[in-house]
Amino acid sequence: MTTDGFTTCLWFDGRAEEAAHFYVSVFERNSAIGTVARYTEAGPGPAGSVVTVEFTANGQRFVALNGGPQFTFNEAISFQIDCADQEEVDHYWNRLTEGGGEPGPCGWLKDRYGVSWQVVPRVLIDMVTDPDQEKAARATKAMLSMGKLDIAALQQAYDGR
Repeated sequence: MTTDGFTTCLWFDGRAEEAAHFYVSVFERNSAIGTVARYTEAGPGPAGSVVTVEFTANGQRFVALNGGPQFTFNEAISFQIDCADQEEVDHYWNRLTEGGGEPGPCGWLKDRYGVSWQVVPRVLIDMVTDPDQEKAARATKAMLSMGKLDIAALQQAYDGR
């Protein structure tokens, strides 16, 4: 059996096309809008309105579905953004919280659509998994006190300064 990977389907209440364009604008690299499917006279939505929007954000495939108000996003599922440096952390944090997003603890946030994200600098994983338990504990404690993650402050804690 072969597969072309996975496509994540995100359920929206009438804002699928808007959300797809937002995510493509946030991630820019290797991102694009694909096929937009619209209801026909057969329904169940109004003819011409958007049913689904295929899009790619940073190389990941998604389908945004206008499914209605029955389901909403929650923190049980989140997308983790692997950031190379503070500039990337700041970019993704700022863009995803703009327009009604909600900052959360420890690098987590919800965007304006209620989708949860983890904006994580790569170096944090090395810090919190360091075999030196004291360094790992200091970095973890610092991370737990933050909203948006600050690499310089994490490094200072990790180094014991």
